[in-house]
This record gives sequence, structure tokens and C-alpha cells, in this order.
Amino acid sequence: MAEKISTDLVIIGGGPGGYAAAFYAADLGMDVTLVDTEENPGGVCLYRGCIPSKALLHVAKLINEAKEAADWGISFGEPKIDLDKLRKFKNDVVGNLTGGLGQLSKRRKVQYVRGFASFIDNTRLKIDEHDGGESELVFKNAILATGSRPATIPGTPESDRVMDSSAALDFPDVPGKVLVIGGGYIGLELGTVYAALGSRVTVVEMTDGLLPGADRDMVRQLQKRLDDQFESIMLETKVTEMKEQKNGIKVTLQSGDEEQNAIFDRVLISVGRKPNTSGFGIENTRVAINDRGFVVVDPQRRTAEENIFAIGDITGDPMLAHKASHEARTAVDAINGKKAVFEPWAIPAVVFTDPEIAWAGLSETEAKAQNRKVEVARFPWAASGRATTLDRSDGVTKLIIDPETERILGVGIAGPGAGELIAEGVLAIEMAARVQDVAASIHPHPTLSETVMEAADSFYGHATHIYRPKRK
Repeated sequence: MAEKISTDLVIIGGGPGGYAAAFYAADLGMDVTLVDTEENPGGVCLYRGCIPSKALLHVAKLINEAKEAADWGISFGEPKIDLDKLRKFKNDVVGNLTGGLGQLSKRRKVQYVRGFASFIDNTRLKIDEHDGGESELVFKNAILATGSRPATIPGTPESDRVMDSSAALDFPDVPGKVLVIGGGYIGLELGTVYAALGSRVTVVEMTDGLLPGADRDMVRQLQKRLDDQFESIMLETKVTEMKEQKNGIKVTLQSGDEEQNAIFDRVLISVGRKPNTSGFGIENTRVAINDRGFVVVDPQRRTAEENIFAIGDITGDPMLAHKASHEARTAVDAINGKKAVFEPWAIPAVVFTDPEIAWAGLSETEAKAQNRKVEVARFPWAASGRATTLDRSDGVTKLIIDPETERILGVGIAGPGAGELIAEGVLAIEMAARVQDVAASIHPHPTLSETVMEAADSFYGHATHIYRPKRK
């Protein structure tokens, strides 16, 4: 007979949404149980996503900067890559962070159960424990935070040479030729890493541009560098067939009416992610799933089952760790009877390529789609003193502005460190700042953060480092 345990709140899934919910609820004095299949909290983000990929992108940036240093009079020899040490560095980063979360879980007295949970009904879970045991958990409230998994392509051959993003992070070798299917952020980030380590990378994207949905002026800043780093970028191209051969994966590529065949040592499939909503016994509750596979929630992240909430990737786009973490607080507050709703004006997105691309709030692309009248104030990084000292003029900072109120509706940044700079834009949007608020805020010199201030100044026609009079 299965052991029975009980809890006030159970969270299913230990990623950035799940452990944030568990820790916050514990801080509020709740009796909390967190269930996940890994040894410690962390989820895909820490184990197989955000964190390991950023560790490797740091290495890629170092390799690329060492090559660029020749232009400054400093030359290094060809890098010697020890894959075992590189993997150890990446794994140590993951181990330190997930181990730290395990310690935080214990200190907060969160009951951590390693296993797979599925609903028996709206108050009971069956848990298949990691050690082979089985238990039943009775709960008052539950938060689903089961995350997402890489999407697949029909007809993909069963082969170690065909990788998803998780497999690509393990780096079994440095392949000679790599095909990246999908020009979104995951494919470009991992493609950058493989290219820096010495692979010849080809990217194919079905649409007419990389990073579909991102503003084209920012993507152009990135593509200029990727054209040099990658062997080929093929837009409006799709993969129609893949076959494994002794010498690699034979791929048929179709661009319009033209077909071509090529052989690659490895293929990375990065065509998006799918929510993890099957296999958890959700059908044994009233929790509703929409036609895209996402859990239907209200602004408090409550499902159709009053005591069950859902957060993170399973609730829909954008599938971002920081969105899940903030949804976690909303759900826990709602469970505690607070009048909390998830209604951010700006959820920042960052592509950690080089240069980075980051945006928050309303984009130019969205404004055009909505036929919304906006003004755009831009500041090119070629006019930034700090960018010049870095030998990185390939950047732009822009503000999307309501022309009547002069309120900042969106911010976009392309350039090194854009991910660190975008937080000021998020704050400006959330605080309903006007352009003058940003222009009047003294920014340190010489820094890249000044580009935000000068973009605001350019709206009025008097940015110090560019001559762009205000149009009358």
C-alpha cells in the first residue's frame, strides 16, 4: 500500500517557476511540498537550458574576442580546446546552482520529493518516486509548473547525430559541419557556440528572416556578425528529408522550387518548444487545455479547478524563466487570498548571441501589426564612446513612444550586454515613464547605459553625440 502524505500546497515541477513558488510560499509560512524528477530543484533552465548554454556562450565570446584582439595589436595562438574540461566547467556551473537550490529548499523546510507526480483527482496525487517507491499525496492547493520540451520534426531519423537543444549542450565532440534547423534564439545561441569551437555552421529558417517576430533593425545588427561566423544562413528554406548515412546525415533542403542535398556531421533541431501537459493525469481534473496544448488560466493563474493553478511555459507564450518566476508569486498570493493578478506591461526577452538582442514592451513590429501610431527614437552605438572603446559599433538602442503622451511603450537594444541594459527599459515601461524622465536621469559616462539616455534625447532633437534635429 502506497504511503500517504499531505500538504497545504504542492508544486509539480522544480524549474524557475516551481522553486520560486515553493520558496515564496515557504517564506510566507505555508506547508509546502515540491515534486520534481531531478535530485535538486532547477528544472530545464538550470539543468539543460538557460544556465549551461550561457556558460558555453561565455566561452564562445572569449574565443571570438581573442581572435578580434589581432585588430588591436594583440595576437594569440589558435585555442586548444579540451572538451572534457569544457564539459566539466559547464557541469560544475549547473551543479553549484542546483545544489545551492537544494540547500535553500532544506533551509526553508520545503518538503522536496524526487519523483513523477500525476493527478488522481483534484485533491490527490500519485507519486512514482525516484527510488522505485510509490506514495499518495493529499493537497489543499496545487501549482502546475511542468515546463516545456523541445519540439520535433516529423520523419526525423533515430540517430545520435540528430540533436535537440539538450543533447547539443552535452558536446560529444566538435563536429566538422553542423546544420541548425530553425533561426530562433535557441538555434542561433547554440550555433554561435559550435562555430566558436570550430564547427562550420549552416542555419536554415523557413521564414524570410532570423528571429521571427523581433524587429528587423535589431536583427540586422546580429546577422552582420553571423554572416562572418557561420558558413551559411539560408532563409525561406525548409528541410524536406533527412537520412542517416555512414558519413553523416544527408539532408534535402528546399528553397522555392530549388532542391539541394548536403551532408552534415550533426544536425541540431531547434524549431521551438512544446508545453508538458500530457502524462500528469490532468484529465482527471477539470483543468482545461486549449487547442495549442497550453493550460487555460485566469489572471491569477487559476485553472478551471479552483484549487489548482498553473504557471510558466505550460500557460503560453512567452516561454521565459523570468515570466514563470513572477507568475509563481501571483499564484501563491492568490492562494493566500491576496488580490494579486499577473498583468505586466513588459516582459523582457533576451537573445544571448553576440551582439545580444533585448526588447521589452511594445515593439515596432507589434505596433505596425496593430496599426498603432508611435514614434521611434534611436541612438546608434557608432556614436557611443563606450562602444567605440570596445570596438563594437554594431548596436542600436531605441525607444517606442506614444506621440501624444510621450510615454515610453517599448524599448529595444541590440549590442554587447543588451540583456543587462534592458532592465532600465522594463522599469521605465512599468513606471509609465515619459521620455523626459529618462532623458533627465543622469547616466554614468562612459557607459553603454548612456545610449538609453541619448535615445531619449534624440526624441527631442538634441542628443549630444548625434546630429538629428527634431522633425517639425
